[in-house]
Amino acid sequence: MNTPIRILIHGSSGRMGQALQRLGKQPASGCQVVAAVARRVDLRVVDGIPQFAASELSGVPDFDVAIDFSLPQGFDAILQLCLARKAALVSGTTGLSEAQQAALAAASERIPLIWASNFSLGVAVLHDLVERAASMLQGWDCDIVEAHHTRKQDAPSGTALTLGRSAEAGGAHPHYASIRAGDIVGEHLVQFTSAGERIELVHRAHNRDIFASGALHVAQRLHTRPPGQYQVSELLK
Repeated sequence: MNTPIRILIHGSSGRMGQALQRLGKQPASGCQVVAAVARRVDLRVVDGIPQFAASELSGVPDFDVAIDFSLPQGFDAILQLCLARKAALVSGTTGLSEAQQAALAAASERIPLIWASNFSLGVAVLHDLVERAASMLQGWDCDIVEAHHTRKQDAPSGTALTLGRSAEAGGAHPHYASIRAGDIVGEHLVQFTSAGERIELVHRAHNRDIFASGALHVAQRLHTRPPGQYQVSELLK
């Protein structure tokens, strides 16, 4: 039997952090959640998982991979801890500054890591399809429409922007539109239009577990890789 990958969850009080704890403790995940870190904690152990406050980060147990879904102000500390522990980092924290992005790139020379706006395995495939379509449909209009729940503050979404970069890599010039309504988990439509015809590439997330499952999937495949900055698509298999 393979030894489970030791996972540290950073940003454990958020929706993604809660989903990661729930899914990560299941035997089928191939992971062992050794600790969960939030800005503050009320209980020291929740469902068998030790809980640490952010101020106690240096005291967490040994881990193979940190999965970070926190806030920009907490990102520097987890990156430095991974460097100190020579552990891999999976991060989905959005809103990083240019300096933090530069620090991420520098850290990739010493540890394996990945930053992504979306850890859905389906979205990883969508990126490839968008770039290929853009490269073959030169001169077509490209529009990206994303929809999320009313509590989501950033618009366009990080996923829409990274899909836009995939379109640009293929030679398109994307335009963006955002919808905030109800409790929509996440929908992304990339539309290519020319006179008399239209192609639509769509991904719809029906629950948030797909993002947590994708992050755990990536973590399992990342920790044995050499130092470098990886993409979700490189870790699908």
